[in-house]
Amino acid sequence: MIFSFLSPLFFDWRCVFVGSYWWYITVLVRDDLVTVEENEEILYSAAELSGSIGTEVQELPDGVRMRIYYRADEELSYWRTKLLDALAEWPGIRLEDMGKIENQPWSRQSEEAFPPLDIGRQMVVMAPWHRGTEPCNRIPIYINPGSAFGTGYHESTQAALELFERYMCEPDIRVTRAVDVGTGSGILTIAAIKLGIDDVLARDLDPAVIDEVRANLELNDVDLAKVRLETGDLLFGVDGPFDLLFANILLDPLLEMLPSVKNILSPGGAAIFSGMTIWERERFLQALSDVGLAVREEMTKEEWWSVITQNQA
Repeated sequence: MIFSFLSPLFFDWRCVFVGSYWWYITVLVRDDLVTVEENEEILYSAAELSGSIGTEVQELPDGVRMRIYYRADEELSYWRTKLLDALAEWPGIRLEDMGKIENQPWSRQSEEAFPPLDIGRQMVVMAPWHRGTEPCNRIPIYINPGSAFGTGYHESTQAALELFERYMCEPDIRVTRAVDVGTGSGILTIAAIKLGIDDVLARDLDPAVIDEVRANLELNDVDLAKVRLETGDLLFGVDGPFDLLFANILLDPLLEMLPSVKNILSPGGAAIFSGMTIWERERFLQALSDVGLAVREEMTKEEWWSVITQNQA
């Protein structure tokens, strides 16, 4: 995916590099709302009104994606609220992901920027240039750092991987089929295959992601016959049953998807939800209760919160 920067008049790099990091929030708007030009104008206005220090915009075949940057002198939840307030008149615009960008030259990704990262007790996430340095007691997951969400360095991805590892280590757990909703880089799908699941459906709303996932699968020598890649919105058109569901996305799409989860899970099947902040925990727990999914375990990393649930038979 190729992003273009706004003019230096709007993107103030002096503000960006004051601290050791800054926040970003990515939003997506489809063309069925208004024209491409109007979409961009709406997003630019919302970014400015919410106090953004800059943006990146990507034109998609059927819409516009914008990554909006904010200073680190406020919590991410503060900027999220400001942005949602600025977008209140356009309910069709959805938040896609959000997180932290470290203060370093990301346009020149170096080996030092992506060191091997231990996850849980068994896994290590590695950029491909570190191949050959794998610890002998860990399962390597090679991810080519790129534009797709899910390099393994975000806390929500790490929590989803750790919850998955713990679940698979429990006695009497047997998972044969899994679905990865919003697969991004494909990191959760790769982990699923490497930890013994032989049938995974990986889907994402963005068609451009599919080629990146396929490249990461090949990088990990994954048998492509075990993975079905497809473009799709959440669980629309998906037929179960699945023993396990991954969804490392944001609160709003998770809430939209939640009523369909129980129907595609096998009796006793599990679902791992990640990508939410700790401030969204109570709302999501209530939604889980409403649809009959029982909480097995929760995990918090920094301000990010994740949970694994079970389909009550």
